[in-house]
Amino acid sequence: MVGIFCIAAYALFSPLPSPRPPRTLPMARLPLLGPLVEWLTASPWPLLLLRLCSAALLLLVVAAGLWGTPLPERNLATTLTWTLWWTLVILSVFFVGSAWCAICPWDALAVWLNRRVWWGRGEAESSLGWRFPTALRTVWPALGLFIGLTWLELGVGITLNPAATAMLALLMVVLTTTSQALFERKPFCRYLCPVGRTVGFYAQLAPVELRPVEPERCQQCRSLACYHGSQTMEPCPTYLTMGRFSQNTYCISCGACVLSCPDHNVSWRLRPLAAEAAVGARPHWDEAWFMVVLLALTTFHGITMMPLWEEVQRAMAPHFGKTGSFLLPFSLGMGLCLAIPVLLYAGVTELTRRFAGGDYPFRRLFALFSFAVLPVAFAYHLSHNLNHLVRESSGISFVFANPFGIGTLPRTPMEQQLRMVDLLIPETWLFVGQGGLFLLGYGLAVTILRQRIATVGYKAKHLLPMLIFLGGYTGFNVWLVVQSMVMRL
Repeated sequence: MVGIFCIAAYALFSPLPSPRPPRTLPMARLPLLGPLVEWLTASPWPLLLLRLCSAALLLLVVAAGLWGTPLPERNLATTLTWTLWWTLVILSVFFVGSAWCAICPWDALAVWLNRRVWWGRGEAESSLGWRFPTALRTVWPALGLFIGLTWLELGVGITLNPAATAMLALLMVVLTTTSQALFERKPFCRYLCPVGRTVGFYAQLAPVELRPVEPERCQQCRSLACYHGSQTMEPCPTYLTMGRFSQNTYCISCGACVLSCPDHNVSWRLRPLAAEAAVGARPHWDEAWFMVVLLALTTFHGITMMPLWEEVQRAMAPHFGKTGSFLLPFSLGMGLCLAIPVLLYAGVTELTRRFAGGDYPFRRLFALFSFAVLPVAFAYHLSHNLNHLVRESSGISFVFANPFGIGTLPRTPMEQQLRMVDLLIPETWLFVGQGGLFLLGYGLAVTILRQRIATVGYKAKHLLPMLIFLGGYTGFNVWLVVQSMVMRL
């Protein structure tokens, strides 16, 4: 908390920065890393190999979930999906942005089933080519699916059900395949996928970006091959044009623009952390809601792991019917846990507006400040997932050796006891890493706030309400991760 106070004091009493584009560095110029980046992007084969591996793992997860042991701690479907995969996806954003989407097995299988090619342009008749409905061209559908998946994960308990986990994986493949069969390009990736949109928003904080080498050449381009594709490469699946490209949110890092550009004017670049969220990204109402609800959802995951949550649910269950079902009280509790942070954020936004004179529209400020909640959400999200990885990964090598859990039995009391002490890394290292993540998250949030508030002519003192809100929320998340937690597996 001392660190949070020092960062807040610096934000209040130092001059606001002048908005300017961040300095970037082409990754191709870096020693050792440069040749690797060139090799990965010069040909579709490295990416294809990675997509084949991810698709094979997905099929193994489905097979293990449907025909393996129902014991979640012995089945690869639940162990790989909820303990390892989801943690690594969020961790990867910190280093490579939205690169996970480039090797997404749902999309890979959908492309192979629809277009009947391994990469590049498929057959013209592989899709009906309908235009995606205008009313759905927002992230509201993805937000609805994200809330629904969270309800299934924590309320229905699919994390403890290998068969349900496999069915969920198949459902995502079906949704992706159907959308590509009916509509042009990949509307599921842009508008519907909750994982892709979460990764996309977090990628605004990433230190990498896919951008033009020389922006002036893009302004003079007449072919727009990045958008329309070439004879061999597909058009941009999420409707992006490199010359007007300013944020990672909807880029799925597929590399189609790199391979289709006739001038070889697209490359990966390094940039400061959160530079895009602070300067480049444009505020939109639906995107702001996604980011604020994402903040609430990440914290909600931690709350449901506390023993107190289960005790409250157990006490409330008899009041919701004779069966004593936990589902109704859980749904009510989930609604409250999502509504409270959103209402607090909206209230602090309105307080800031009034504190600064009230001459700026609330809706615009709501969208503008939402970028600052991203690093706070990301810091807790990654800390929470690392907690699962460190505490639930004991014995994971045996699960990979026997993915179907053939002949296995539930954990014995001795195994449960050993699992509590046989952590992936020492607990002290985990706490230090989590503390560093929280400080980094709050520091990036303050950096974004200072940049954003300068664009509307506010002064540093007007940051006070939002600094208190984000500082208090970060403090609550710090308290949450040190509480005794009920592990899933």
